[in-house]
Amino acid sequence: MPEILNAPVDVSEAFRRQDHDWFLPARAARFDAVKRTGAIRWEKHQLRPGVDFRHGGLFLQRDPSSTFRGPYYGDETLPFAVSFPSPRTVRLRVSARGALRDTRDSLMLTGLVPEDRSWKVKRTQGGAEYRGPHGAVTVSTDPWRVEVRDAAGKVLTGTRALGDAMCFMNYDPTPFAFVRRGGDHQRHMAASFTLASDEKIFGTGESFTRLDKRGQAVTLWAHDAQGVQNRRMYKPVPFFLSSAGYGMFVHATTPMTFDFGHTYDETNTIYLGDDELDLFIFLGDPKEVLTAYTALTGRPQVPPTWSFGLWMSRITYKSEAETRAVAQGLRRHRIPCDVIHLDTGWFEQDWRCDYRFAPSRFKNATTMLKDLKRDGFRICLWQLPYFTHDNALYPELARKGLLVPHADGGAETQEAALDFSNPKTVRWYQDRLAELLKQGVAAIKVDFGEAAPLDGRYASGQSGFREHNLYPLRYNRAAAEVTRRVTGNGFIWARSTWAGSQRYPVHWGGDAENTDSAMAATLRAGLSLGVCGFPFWSHDVGGFVKKAPEDLYARWLAFGVLTSHTRCHGAPPREPWHYGPAFTDLFRRTVELKYRLMPYILAQAKACAAAGHPMLRPLFFEFPTDPGSWLVEDQYLFGPDLLVAPLMTAARTRKVYLPPGGWVDFKTRRRHEGPGWSELAAGPVPVVLLVRAGAEIPLMEPAASTDRLDWSTVHPVRFA
Repeated sequence: MPEILNAPVDVSEAFRRQDHDWFLPARAARFDAVKRTGAIRWEKHQLRPGVDFRHGGLFLQRDPSSTFRGPYYGDETLPFAVSFPSPRTVRLRVSARGALRDTRDSLMLTGLVPEDRSWKVKRTQGGAEYRGPHGAVTVSTDPWRVEVRDAAGKVLTGTRALGDAMCFMNYDPTPFAFVRRGGDHQRHMAASFTLASDEKIFGTGESFTRLDKRGQAVTLWAHDAQGVQNRRMYKPVPFFLSSAGYGMFVHATTPMTFDFGHTYDETNTIYLGDDELDLFIFLGDPKEVLTAYTALTGRPQVPPTWSFGLWMSRITYKSEAETRAVAQGLRRHRIPCDVIHLDTGWFEQDWRCDYRFAPSRFKNATTMLKDLKRDGFRICLWQLPYFTHDNALYPELARKGLLVPHADGGAETQEAALDFSNPKTVRWYQDRLAELLKQGVAAIKVDFGEAAPLDGRYASGQSGFREHNLYPLRYNRAAAEVTRRVTGNGFIWARSTWAGSQRYPVHWGGDAENTDSAMAATLRAGLSLGVCGFPFWSHDVGGFVKKAPEDLYARWLAFGVLTSHTRCHGAPPREPWHYGPAFTDLFRRTVELKYRLMPYILAQAKACAAAGHPMLRPLFFEFPTDPGSWLVEDQYLFGPDLLVAPLMTAARTRKVYLPPGGWVDFKTRRRHEGPGWSELAAGPVPVVLLVRAGAEIPLMEPAASTDRLDWSTVHPVRFA
């Protein structure tokens, strides 16, 4: 247990302790190349200290014979399997415990894993080679190894064994292995693979660190990041893709740490809290990899049109009068807007979620909802899955067993979490949301969800070690399903995720600081999440923590309207008229840009949802053969044809990397040629916005809301 409540669990630490037994794969004790199943003989080792040339170190050594040989002390023979779910997908399963588990009911997958017949087997003297349309996999039996190549025969990656590229037998890099913990005999795996010298890694969820994860160690543990400039993540996803032409998905929910050459540059080690590795490897360029990955883990429906309009919010609107005043202000200042979000203050007491409009401040909430919708506004409501003892709902939840208790069966002493692994809890929760949705609420903000108790006892029968990271997926699904049942769409506004949560859009980027660096980190995080199969994403325009500085707010808004979903949210004020007439005019022009682009945005939303591709995409997603496009982390493509370079500082010009081809300034129509860098100026809206030369972008006249858009005004504009 960590010393601090809900602190990230780094399972790589288990591979630095001397009181744990190590097991390394020696050879295949048996292997059926046709059935693609076999067993690995794991040899027991010990991690022991040693000294050479006045340098101390830890060394893996073969465990000597014990006085008593048997199941506690000797080598072990355990199963593995290789399969091929698609022409681009390889599945490697390796057990450290016993029989391979049945994964048919996995929440992370959309159904049964298919079996592709296009892969052909060829027996070799040392094992077998499987060749498919897009690559090949070699299984060697003595020593046991797995190697993956592309269709041209180039090695993409392969397992790393003890002795590969090591100096003086030190155990860096960590070899492919598992450990048996000395304290409780639980087993954790380290799946180590080669990294090429020029290889770059992207993904792992909404990570705020540098976009290229090469050289980083990323701990995947859902956590309230409390900012966007640290290693913690609201949205960890056990998936990444490589510039070498492949991607990997670890099908598990336990804590895990990805060491992308952080400890040893040539080695990528997946430290897994599970006792079984279930690894999917996808072959191809980023688009092909993501298409194959989301075919397994799911893709979303297209969100409703109104959700793509502007969202106006702050923490927090607290009354019917205030909500109506904001709506009137938006219309009076001619600012297009579709959603007003009520955050933590719509209850009788702030933050105390009871799913009821405060009767003292919302005299007739149902009428308010109808009136606002008539004027083109939807209402979104905040809530969370945690309940303190002074919440009026707590006794009912405790009495019915709907909360997560301690492992010893006792109740949480401070704050308890709904147990979404319990079907009764899901029904209770969905009934509460259904009442609000039937009343006329359009969407629910699915806040928090990153603090499922590690020491909890869940109705699923699993411990928090397996349920913690799965909690966001259960939470997202519960809210989305009832929303779809009542409103016809499953749209939610969620903060936490795990693999599979992309099926339940949309997710936003958490509590950003009000700084240039936080804006840049927010963009990196959105790009990282996007390449994990999340087509839709948003963020708090202007930053969350304090009042947004005027210049930052303007630049961040320009970035925000060129994101799938746009919400102004954070410490007040957020309404532009509080900044003055000049800012209000700039705010209006910026938001109108999004409504003018609505035909393009909706078309891209449909295409991205169908393919599992992000609307907000790194340059390399469209230009994988251009080396420069893999290096840029402060620009992006909005769909395939709009190149966006936000202004990350108060300057009105910036250096922009242009991928290969022609690029036309959206406002001036001046053409620039790539690849290469250019110093470009922003237009009246503070952002550099370019269009791929030759692209035809449908534009339309803006309106007060998406309900009022006149689709007869749509006209295609070709940028030559």
